[in-house]
Amino acid sequence: MAKRKTIFICQECGYETSKWMGRCPGCGQWNKMIEEMQKVGITANVTLPRGASPMRLDEVEVTQEERILTDIKELDGVLGGGIVRGSLVLVGGDPGIGKSTLLLQLCQTVGQKASVLYASGEESVKQIKMRADRLGVTTTNLMLMAETNLDIILRVLQDTKPEMVIIDSIQTVFKPDLTSAPGSVSQVREACLHLMNIAKEKNIAIFVVGHVTKEGTLAGPRVLEHMVDCVLYFEGERHQSYRVLRGVKNRFGSTNEIGVFEMRDKGLVEVSNPSKMLLSGRPLNVSGSCVICTLEGTRPVLAEIQALVSGTNFGMPRRMATGVDYNRVTLLMAVLEKRVGLNLQNQDAYVNVIGGIKIDEPAADLGVITAIASSFKGFEVPSDTVVMGEVGLTGEIRAIGHIDKRVNEALKLGFLKCIVPSENAKHLEKMDGTRIIGVANIRQAMEMLMKG
Repeated sequence: MAKRKTIFICQECGYETSKWMGRCPGCGQWNKMIEEMQKVGITANVTLPRGASPMRLDEVEVTQEERILTDIKELDGVLGGGIVRGSLVLVGGDPGIGKSTLLLQLCQTVGQKASVLYASGEESVKQIKMRADRLGVTTTNLMLMAETNLDIILRVLQDTKPEMVIIDSIQTVFKPDLTSAPGSVSQVREACLHLMNIAKEKNIAIFVVGHVTKEGTLAGPRVLEHMVDCVLYFEGERHQSYRVLRGVKNRFGSTNEIGVFEMRDKGLVEVSNPSKMLLSGRPLNVSGSCVICTLEGTRPVLAEIQALVSGTNFGMPRRMATGVDYNRVTLLMAVLEKRVGLNLQNQDAYVNVIGGIKIDEPAADLGVITAIASSFKGFEVPSDTVVMGEVGLTGEIRAIGHIDKRVNEALKLGFLKCIVPSENAKHLEKMDGTRIIGVANIRQAMEMLMKG
């Protein structure tokens, strides 16, 4: 006979303890310990089910037909070439960013070749139908249900046998056997575990929508991200039309791949050339603007970095950074002061990446430094020039990876000059139409840019 005992679980990291604590020892958050009931029983003798015996690696047969192409090229690229059958995919993003819109459009494309079940715990069937009409979703292979009881959803999966399932969202689904409320650590973890088991057992591709906290992370325990096969984040500013779908985990492809979409009145539209989109409307012959080439997964993307440097009216100068790491900007400004001699200690500085994308790779260092120096000194960076390189604390410019991809992307968009680290320039083959300039330190780079 199973007994019940009371435990306290942190709603942020899933840490368990037998007594209540104000501060979680696992993640350090305050007031996150919630009381829940847990069953404790004796494990019975287990009989191995059919097919549970281990297999040798050479006995496992894999065919090329294991993926479902979505016909949405940006999404297929992030997933690594399509949806893998039997995979569990977690989709996260801020409220209103377009998660449900993308998944409903996915139902239309996949529904042309496979059966799809859409289970919503946040909308009624009529509300989903109204949204489908607005997005032009007309496939007859799409089944809708408004349900939050996980047992009922699993029973419907057993009866209808769809090839793809969408759960919107995992925080609204609950297991009746558990006493905790929907969205708690125990409910989310248990629901994800059951969905993972049925995905592997029935070879069904399941998409799960997850809410995002104010800190920008997926709500619920971190173990949720470890259980699924793929984690996709939908990024972007709600007041801007462009959205970035980023794969932060993928067991069947490369991570940090991105897909770019534009939100319109009829839904999300693919942006096949994000570099062209990010550079549209770029001002020419102005100071404080610089074009860089960043690498998102395996995809080179050109972006514009703008900087504004002006004298401060306060004792402490203000620093702001959007799209790049604030601490990295502060570090690079210190390098400019020490190695180039720019007096920035009494200057306010604002750095922004145009288009709402976020850049976290060091290859953008030289672009940030160039934009700041251009705004402070008042010189114009030539409009046909792309800069790229990692900057060290001594002012040296270090080599970066995949330089050939970056230069080719710049060449395709008509840029005639690429300023790159000198180590990379030694190994680059001469390219028609593009002038490659290698620089060893930031002082040399500033001199080259001021000359034009």
